[in-house]
Amino acid sequence: MYISYSRNNYPRIANCANIQNLTLSLECNQIGAIGVSDLGSALANCAQFSNLTLNLEGNQICAIGASNLGIDLGKCTNLSNLILNLFGNQIGDEGASSLGSALTNCINLSNLTLSLIGNQIGDEGASSLGSALTNCINLSNLTLRLDQNKIGAMGASGLGSALANCINLSNLTLSLYQNQIGDEGTSGLGSALAKCINLSNLTLSLIWNQIGDEGASDLGSALAKCINLSNLTLRLYQNKIGAMGASGLGSALANCINLLNLTLSLYLNQIGDEGTSGLGSAIAKCINLTNLTLLLDSMNESQKFKVISKCLKSKRLVVFQKVF
Repeated sequence: MYISYSRNNYPRIANCANIQNLTLSLECNQIGAIGVSDLGSALANCAQFSNLTLNLEGNQICAIGASNLGIDLGKCTNLSNLILNLFGNQIGDEGASSLGSALTNCINLSNLTLSLIGNQIGDEGASSLGSALTNCINLSNLTLRLDQNKIGAMGASGLGSALANCINLSNLTLSLYQNQIGDEGTSGLGSALAKCINLSNLTLSLIWNQIGDEGASDLGSALAKCINLSNLTLRLYQNKIGAMGASGLGSALANCINLLNLTLSLYLNQIGDEGTSGLGSAIAKCINLTNLTLLLDSMNESQKFKVISKCLKSKRLVVFQKVF
């Protein structure tokens, strides 16, 4: 069932006791704490829910509203697939923490997409959210978008440490675009994710986070310990990574022995010809790599040829896409 916005529709939802699949599109409707609480109360009456998509982007939901919504969603005990978009609200640390804690009551939740972009969430909120999600014991697929918040090194490390305890997690998409995690946060996040022993698919977006050589190298070294990782997408563009960081990252990823598919975005850094060459040489040592996509800064034809030649030395490589 698909329902667009009208508070008059809330009773209709509550009366659909046997509904299993619902998509609600309520973006940009000036919904605040009272409206979202009414919505949550209606949803809590639908005990048979298994799949819910709820788009509340661009409203006026605060911490109290997010908390009340989470409490009501926690009453949907049959919920297994949840997509919740709260992009562009004002839930803050308190709202992120309360929302996460409430969702732990969804005991059958296995697939969760949570978009909290632009919500003034800091270190405390990110860490608390992660800690809460560890109690979702059946969670296997998680997409967490925390872009354009106020998360620093402590928050990134805390979030990673918490996610490492999600023992059944096999697919993770984590986006922290335009925060302030830096080298320390990147290293801490990587070290924590290395403990996700069942992780096979990882997409990590750390765009515009003041990451330098140390952070990039440490991240690569940590991810090399994810022994079951087969598909990896790393978006690290618009940082401060130089030649040493690019080469170190590549050398570390070469130790990902089960890696089959790699997408690596490093443009708008300062890796230069030396770093690009070192990166290409290192990636060529990924013995099982079959699909490679590289997004790097523009370079001259001679340098392009060198990079391509080095990457093509990987014996199993079937598909190679490059954007220079």
